Amino acid sequence: MANFYNAITDVSGIEVGHAQNEEALTGCTVILCRKGAVAGVDVRGSAPGTRETDLLNPLNLVQKVHAIVLAGGSAFGLDAASGVVRYLEEKKIGFNTGVAKVPIVPSAILYDLAIASADVRPDSAMGYQAVSSASSSPPLQGNVGAGTGATVGKMFGMKFAMKAGLGTSSINLGAGVMVGAIVAVNPYGDVIDPSTGNIIAGLRTGKLGVLKIGDKKNLFADTLSMMKHPIGKGVLGIASLSNTVIGVVATNAKLTKAQATKVAQMAQDGIARAIRPAHTMFDGDVIFALSTGTKKADISTLGAYAAEAMSQAIIRGVQSAKSAGGLIGLNQDL
Repeated sequence: MANFYNAITDVSGIEVGHAQNEEALTGCTVILCRKGAVAGVDVRGSAPGTRETDLLNPLNLVQKVHAIVLAGGSAFGLDAASGVVRYLEEKKIGFNTGVAKVPIVPSAILYDLAIASADVRPDSAMGYQAVSSASSSPPLQGNVGAGTGATVGKMFGMKFAMKAGLGTSSINLGAGVMVGAIVAVNPYGDVIDPSTGNIIAGLRTGKLGVLKIGDKKNLFADTLSMMKHPIGKGVLGIASLSNTVIGVVATNAKLTKAQATKVAQMAQDGIARAIRPAHTMFDGDVIFALSTGTKKADISTLGAYAAEAMSQAIIRGVQSAKSAGGLIGLNQDL
């Protein structure tokens, strides 16, 4: 029986590699499927940054992808995918066009320019480094890869935000079917424990204008409540754009592109359960879904547990985050 690591790499055919700049607080994560994987995508936020997502439309030709790249650096970070393409071409992995094998590498980015060095972003070299390190071992979590510069609770800017990171999880559905998730947690809102409804990471309290509601280190202002507070209403139009949750769910069940797209759509519910508010105008939330195997599974069940795996991965992403960039993380206090 295979080992169970509670990670997306529990899904056969999935490898993960990270690369990051710990001083600039940015990085990228590559989810590698060397033999190809049927893929779908759901773009739910209103400020996305993506590459090759149109290709995943079930109406379009290409059926399989060879890697997914999640990166920081805002739109600049899309360059990381070029390094992954170069690596895969060297390995002769890609869509066979007759004269060349073209690697199919969709990607999505998050905004992390405000936490440290805005002029250092994931590039082709970092993407190449990340994919070169990819393995089926349990991936590191927290301040790694695309989660290196991830933050949470930024309604009033970085001063009252917290450090977040990258998380992963997996669920065994029985009969040999696995579903896993990996996510870089960088939302506008707060992270909620779905089992209690309590905020575990997010907008911290402090002297926000006339608002004085407690210890800024240990209590939360609650972004959702602040959205209707007079002080919150005053910043909604100029709210921080330093957001977006990007992730991947994967399964060894056999899916068509249309089914993979449905699973990606349902997995977005995991964001909605663990982040409040989710999918705002200031987020660019994107989830990819990958199918690597031949197992049979009910799509509704698979999608439901993809959402569960995603919410668990989000929780682990903030629980694993260490303090950095002057921001408090749950894994290490300042």
